[in-house]
Amino acid sequence: MAIVMHDLAGANPALRFSPYCWRIRMALAHKDLPVRTVPWRFSDKQALAFSGQGRVPVIKDGNKVISDSWAIATYLEERYDDRPTLFGCEMGRAHALFLNAWADEIMHPAIARLIVRDVVDVLDPKDRPYFRKSREDRFGMKLDQVQAGRDERLPEFRAALAPLRTVLDRQEWFGGTDGPSYADYIVFGAFMWVRCASRFELLVPDDPLAVWRLRMLDLFGGLARAAPAA
Repeated sequence: MAIVMHDLAGANPALRFSPYCWRIRMALAHKDLPVRTVPWRFSDKQALAFSGQGRVPVIKDGNKVISDSWAIATYLEERYDDRPTLFGCEMGRAHALFLNAWADEIMHPAIARLIVRDVVDVLDPKDRPYFRKSREDRFGMKLDQVQAGRDERLPEFRAALAPLRTVLDRQEWFGGTDGPSYADYIVFGAFMWVRCASRFELLVPDDPLAVWRLRMLDLFGGLARAAPAA
């Protein structure tokens, strides 16, 4: 029986742009687990009532319901320990947990300041008032103001990604030399957020991160590459 995953969608139900949901889409593919995705929108709070909270990703695996991308990843690792590992070992899990926190607290807020106004354009019209108000309350200004001057701010953002490039200078994946791990899916989720919700290009083509991103797009039969983009 396929795992059911509730996944954030835009006006186009096939457009799935949540960085957290992309972490789990890639993790499920890594584990080679069948999944049926259900499009969810911000205005569909009642559709997640079964999970006891109001955010995606949420998965249902039989009678088991799990929310929060990190909790889902650790569940998949433990429940399906006979399938390819997401972490490799406990040290690998700790390494991924650090990247998880760094992406959530540093990388995502920086990206939001570059693309948050663009996201409005891919949303279902019913979601736009909520999204605008919640994000404008968060930033303390209009979304157009948040995103203003992004071309001038882009070099600073690119420079902040230097630690990621340092890793890729020494190994092909954030998970090591043998192949991608959940650490890669954490970082990749952020880039899929941009790819699916905005036309703003964060990286120059010869950036090691851009080269790594191309490899990620081709994983699992081009799962991410085939996904609708902005």
